[in-house]
Amino acid sequence: MKKCVVVSDSFKGTLSSLEICRIASETVPHIFPRCQVLTIPVADGGEGTVACFMEAAGAVPVTVSVSGPYGESVQAVYAKIGGKAVVEMACAAGLPMVGERKNPEVTTTYGVGQVIRHAVESGCSEVLLGLGGSCTNDGGCGCAAALGVKFYDRTGREFVPVGQTLDQIGRMDLSETKRLLEHVKITAMCDVENPLFGPRGAACVFAPQKGADPAMIRRLDGQLQSLDASWKRELGLSLAEYPGAGAAGGMGAGCVAFLNAGLKSGIEAVLDLVEFDRCLEGADLVITGEGRIDGQSVQGKVISGVAKRTALQGIPLIAIVGGIADGAQSAYELGVTAMFGIDREAVAFDQYAHKCAENYRDTLSDILRLIRAFQR
Repeated sequence: MKKCVVVSDSFKGTLSSLEICRIASETVPHIFPRCQVLTIPVADGGEGTVACFMEAAGAVPVTVSVSGPYGESVQAVYAKIGGKAVVEMACAAGLPMVGERKNPEVTTTYGVGQVIRHAVESGCSEVLLGLGGSCTNDGGCGCAAALGVKFYDRTGREFVPVGQTLDQIGRMDLSETKRLLEHVKITAMCDVENPLFGPRGAACVFAPQKGADPAMIRRLDGQLQSLDASWKRELGLSLAEYPGAGAAGGMGAGCVAFLNAGLKSGIEAVLDLVEFDRCLEGADLVITGEGRIDGQSVQGKVISGVAKRTALQGIPLIAIVGGIADGAQSAYELGVTAMFGIDREAVAFDQYAHKCAENYRDTLSDILRLIRAFQR
């Protein structure tokens, strides 16, 4: 084997993409001393995306002071690659930032808009925005306000809407934002297709993990309906059923309505930015993975994005994962050659979580030894 490409997502809570790449870069040469190992740490738009770009694409970190979920000052980091910026929504509106103070009725995405504004005013003409891991349900109104959108209630008072006040919007003015973003392309990385509201919408599906009880969920769902009504009235568009509208508390829809953004599969956007197709040239094997492979893994996750591209070039693809669950077999239809779980003792996850790095290394080593035996 002359060239092996490793492009893996993290195993959430146990192994980061960077750690997996480091293990692979150390392990492969032990079995194939002359093999070129190309490692590409990736994420699909959620937490860790910026760190992956800094490693995989040589991006420069930029730190900026912005407003956090409750208006407090926080230090946010985005990645800059020439005239492109990679921003995680979670850097200023992430769920871990609120700890036990979860309340999607009052948290805001304002800081996310401040990060984007800093990137644009620093010369970036393209922004890649990851929508994962938010603690908000404001439909992206806070982000829009930081980028110049003016919201007025029915008395003419200007305000910044949050999850519980979307129904107070009487008028909105996007003129400043349009000028600011006139020559800027914004792509939101989104891996869900949920509508804005309803049983599969932002509030019903995602708000519970953000601290919403059933009563709050009903209120938030109604607020998002009001926001869509405002878009119809003010902008002449409805995003209620737009695929991905419900991502990140309605931020998916907000990006389209306020920022003229496109929604794109996170892994597809990431692979394009790191020029993955070029990285595959001359590769004999590609190794990918994520914490768990199941039926969802074929719907826009890292493994599916990688598989579609390796299949086009006829390159074998092995998935090394934390666990294999129901529906995983469908990955073979996408182009995965084989999949292996790192549970080497057939025990519950909490009993081997502390050994994930060791188990990953040993599993990878066994696979490579088998390949070497067949090549001989």
